[in-house]
Amino acid sequence: MKHVCRLVLLLALVCVGSPAQAQQPAATSGDVYHVHFTKAAPGKSAALGDFLRAPTPAPAMPGHFIVLRHQQGDDWDYCVIEHLGPKATVDPAGTPPNPGTDLRAWHNDTFVSGPPWAEFAKSMGVEGTGAGTAVYSVAIWRALPGHRDQLQKALQQIDATSKVQVGRVMLQHLEGGPWQFLAIDRYNSWQDFATDMAASASASGRGPDAWSQVREHSSYHHDTVADRLPAK
Repeated sequence: MKHVCRLVLLLALVCVGSPAQAQQPAATSGDVYHVHFTKAAPGKSAALGDFLRAPTPAPAMPGHFIVLRHQQGDDWDYCVIEHLGPKATVDPAGTPPNPGTDLRAWHNDTFVSGPPWAEFAKSMGVEGTGAGTAVYSVAIWRALPGHRDQLQKALQQIDATSKVQVGRVMLQHLEGGPWQFLAIDRYNSWQDFATDMAASASASGRGPDAWSQVREHSSYHHDTVADRLPAK
């Protein structure tokens, strides 16, 4: 994608964590993704959205990206998730000026590990160029010291009693932002989203539940409801 920040950093990653990260597991399995959170400059939100959903002339994995647009929640306007394959190399040499720079108020970038693209695309409903009526719940999480494994396990729990079909993906930090997990739930419609939220609210406070279990192991999190822009 055009938004990729050319950091002075070489990533020769097969989803292996950095030794500098005290709580990073020794190794994780999966592919490498680039996660880009950005907020538009005043009056530039539509132009930035058009810029982000346009493919790069020479992407690492053509067509392997999604653009999520903020509806409610955190301060970002767009979240772009780009699949880079089993390895990723960032080369600062000869980087041309980025035409999207003047469209942004700010951005931050994180490299993560995640499932193969086919699994990611299926879970996120990436089919053709249309975005449909899907609704996405996007949450970043950081664990309490020593609770990373417990938080990961809690985030991966699935409610077998749910009557709503939900596509789920969890991405794990490799390099970049201060968060450790990015959890995304995809709902087929706003009605499905409302139904699931109502069921979760009614279950809270009635003994052990997913809500309380996750919070026992997290130091902070930010949740955002989003929809998806179609690719150009």
